[in-house]
Amino acid sequence: MKAVAWIETKRDGGALTEADWRAFVQGVVDGSIPDYQISALLMAIYFRGMDAGETAALTLAMRDSGRTFQWPADPRPVVDKHSTGGVGDKVSLPLAPLLAALGFRVPMISGRSLGITGGTLDKLESIPGYCTRLGPERFVEQVQTVGCAIVGQTEDLVPADRKLYALRDVTGTVPSLPLITSSILSKKLAEGLDALVLDVKCGRAAFMDTPEKAHALARAMVELAHACGVRTCALITGMDVPLGRAVGNWLEVRESHRFLESCARAAGGKMPAEDGWSDLKTLVVECAARLLVLTDRARDRSRAVEQAEACLGSRAPWERWKAMLLAQGTRWDAYEAQLQADSLAPVVAEVLAEREGWIVDCDARQIGELVRDLGGGRRTAEDSVDPAVGVDELARCGQWVRKGDLLGRVHLRQESQKAEAVRRLRAAFRLADAAEPPPPLVRDCLWPEPASARA
Repeated sequence: MKAVAWIETKRDGGALTEADWRAFVQGVVDGSIPDYQISALLMAIYFRGMDAGETAALTLAMRDSGRTFQWPADPRPVVDKHSTGGVGDKVSLPLAPLLAALGFRVPMISGRSLGITGGTLDKLESIPGYCTRLGPERFVEQVQTVGCAIVGQTEDLVPADRKLYALRDVTGTVPSLPLITSSILSKKLAEGLDALVLDVKCGRAAFMDTPEKAHALARAMVELAHACGVRTCALITGMDVPLGRAVGNWLEVRESHRFLESCARAAGGKMPAEDGWSDLKTLVVECAARLLVLTDRARDRSRAVEQAEACLGSRAPWERWKAMLLAQGTRWDAYEAQLQADSLAPVVAEVLAEREGWIVDCDARQIGELVRDLGGGRRTAEDSVDPAVGVDELARCGQWVRKGDLLGRVHLRQESQKAEAVRRLRAAFRLADAAEPPPPLVRDCLWPEPASARA
């Protein structure tokens, strides 16, 4: 009968106690509360909301519903990054080894794609032999020795979240701010972090499509994480155009590898010659810089950016990347062979500009939907993904093209898909006679309290 009382309380706009939330989460995990009552409470939360105390109580109860990590004594802070997801968002791949090279420990527990949002695990599983499921002891050992590991959520890590998210997905309650906040942070808090940087995407290809929604989610997560003892800040970043020049699981891994390799050949942290990576570099450096400030390893953002860029322009991040891949089972010869191949898909189609002009838009949502429809993403959590399909060599906003210049390439399985895929990729671009300044990539940064030196 407690579940009925909880439902009625939330239905009528009341608040549940910390003990109530812990009992609710326990009932979710052990199955003593039936799905129809859980769903009813989720719907009541969707319409009535939760106050900050309730959200914190639910988050901590979810965190404690399974395994939590505690790390050996070590001067290296334990840090992570979370992104709300976007098209071509491969930041985690170069960021984890950069953070390890900067002297952090990075236990990155990542997720899979859904809809047009790419999943880090799907990308890494396109690497021959790479294992995303490590036992807890092996996971801790790798983070301690290599400095970073990127793995998937195990069965005993925040099991309450898996059950609640599955029900939210089928009851129309996914867009609830307190439920989103508790879902994301319960998993991050279970990692035993000292500091966390959040990348909250905003734009037509983002889950939060308006600045107001993005700021609301970012503020809620920053304040809750800080209240739970994890130093946290949130970047608000644009997701109107794809990040980088490739979208698709293997193609994004290859781009990340080439980016790190190019940085390793650079001198003194200079930008690699490939200017199509400037947005990728910006977000990687910004995330690293914010963590340096949060952990008191840099006094302000300006010094932190210099430190992150200097490290990125060395061989250290690339060496950590290779060490992480090998530690997680990568067959290096097969991996190098894939890197050398032009494509893993049997059909590659070039998409050429039909007129000259300035590229003033490249619609990330249209491109994300194209890659999903080719098999590179999921419509439901049960769908499989094709690691080979996607788009690459995307032309960038602000670039001048002549008629016949390359706008991008589509990698697909069947010749019969070619004409429609080419049409859709071309339609994602908009050309004009005059250049237009692109919107800023980093729109804002939210800290738990005002700190002008951190801006």
